[in-house]
Order: sequence, then C-alpha cells, then structure tokens
Amino acid sequence: MSLLSRLSKGVGLFLLGTLAGQIACAAPAERVVSVGGSVTEIVYALGEGHRLVARDSTSSYPAEAEALPNIGYARALSPEGVLSVSPDLIIASAGAGPVETLDVLKQADIAYAEVPEVYSPAGVITKIETVAAALGAEDKAKALLGDIAPDLETAHAEAQARAGEAPVRVLFVLSTQGGRIMAGGRNTAADGIIRLSGGINAIDAFEGYKPMTDEAVSATAPDVILAMDRGGDHGVAMEQLASLPALIPTPAAQNGRLVRMDGQSLLGFGPRTADTIRTLSEAFYEAHAK
Repeated sequence: MSLLSRLSKGVGLFLLGTLAGQIACAAPAERVVSVGGSVTEIVYALGEGHRLVARDSTSSYPAEAEALPNIGYARALSPEGVLSVSPDLIIASAGAGPVETLDVLKQADIAYAEVPEVYSPAGVITKIETVAAALGAEDKAKALLGDIAPDLETAHAEAQARAGEAPVRVLFVLSTQGGRIMAGGRNTAADGIIRLSGGINAIDAFEGYKPMTDEAVSATAPDVILAMDRGGDHGVAMEQLASLPALIPTPAAQNGRLVRMDGQSLLGFGPRTADTIRTLSEAFYEAHAK
C-alpha cells in the first residue's frame, strides 16, 4: 500500500466515523445542498448531481451546476436562503458560514456534513470519501478513486522530476485592490498546489492570504507570478500585474513569467487536481525557460 493510500485511509476512517454521528437521516437524502466548489464538483463526479437542489456561488463546475439555485457565497450564507430550498442534507466545505447561520441550520434538524480542506493528494481523497459517505455512495467513491488516486501520485512525481534541483519561486497573487498585492502564504490552497506542482512558495513569512507592502513583495523575488483567471479584480490582466511597482523589479515581471488559471481548478483540490498539477508544472518550467 502506497504512502498516499495509507494517509488517506487513516484520515478517511477518522472523518467517516465522525460523519456517521453528523448525519441522522434514516433514508438517503434526496434534497441536497452543496457548499464549496470542490464539494459540488465531487457530487457530480460521483454521479449524484441529480440530488442537488441548490449550490453556493463558488460552485461553477461542471456547467450543469450553474443551473441550480444559488444560495450565496460559502462564507456568508443566510439561513433563509438555505432553508428556502427545503434541503434534507447540507454538504459543506470546512470554513463555510458564518457560525450563526450554521447554528440555525443544525437546529432545524437538517443533516450537515462538513468536508475538510487539506491541501494535499491525501486531502483530495479524503474529500471524495467524505462526500461519498454523506451521500451513501461509497461504492462510487471507490471506483472514482481507482482512477484519481494513482493519477495524483503520478502527476506529483512528474512535477518533482521536472523541478529537479532548481525549483522555481512562485508568488501567488490573490488580488491587487488599490494597487496593493494580497498574496498567499503558508497553509493555503495556493501554497499547497505550488508545492505539488514542483515550485517553492515565494512567501514563507506568514500564513493565509495577506496584503503586502511593495517592498516586501519585491523582496520575495519570484521567478513566476501565479494568479486566478476569473472576472473582477481577481482576474486582473497579466500586463497590469507586470506593471505594478511592487512587481516591476522581480525576475518574474522582467522576464514575462506569468501564469494564470481558473480559480476552481487552481485552488479547489477536487477531482481535477492531477490535471492542475500537470498544467502548472509545465507552465512553471516552460515560463522559467524563457
């Protein structure tokens, strides 16, 4: 049994045992609300999308999900919005909220399953197992993981081999509101995917996503700048990024080493993570070779 499999099995058994106490439905839930882009993606990957009656605003993949009622942003849910679709099960990513809304939903006697966010291959597997357990679709999870688990290991190994002994330094830019860069530090989805793809996170001074001074950004000296490709400020054009005073002196901006990807693919840690690792690894080292 591989290390990845052992990690997944150990963490998965603990979480599934906890989950059994969270879900009190005697019959399989037929009116399910999914909260979190990767949660929704997993529900569809398991072939259970027909049971969804609503999703949150971060759930835009697959395309069918966008036809579902939107109950709002995952971290700013209202009890009224969720209850309006009469769910018998809510499956939500860890961090969904606010706490006050979750308290109301749990008091309403609606089964609630929390899906952990762990930014690793084992974390992807645990997510799938947890969602499947909530839906009573464990057999489908086994079939899905039969493809996904080995592909994750292979993609990770390929990325590490491509990086070799000279991994690139990558700066993840979450936003540039007001010209000030908010970057991803340790223990974030951005940090996790950068490392899995064979890069080094240029930010090691803090955890989470935080705004930085121009001087601090310049000092990170990234080889590659990574950003999300979506609308609004998060989708800022690469030309704009490269012209920001904080980035102008960096090797990444000077050499045009800029990579952009859809936010859900990039940070979701869902079924498409192996493809994301391959795409980023190729982009990091193709850009680095310029």
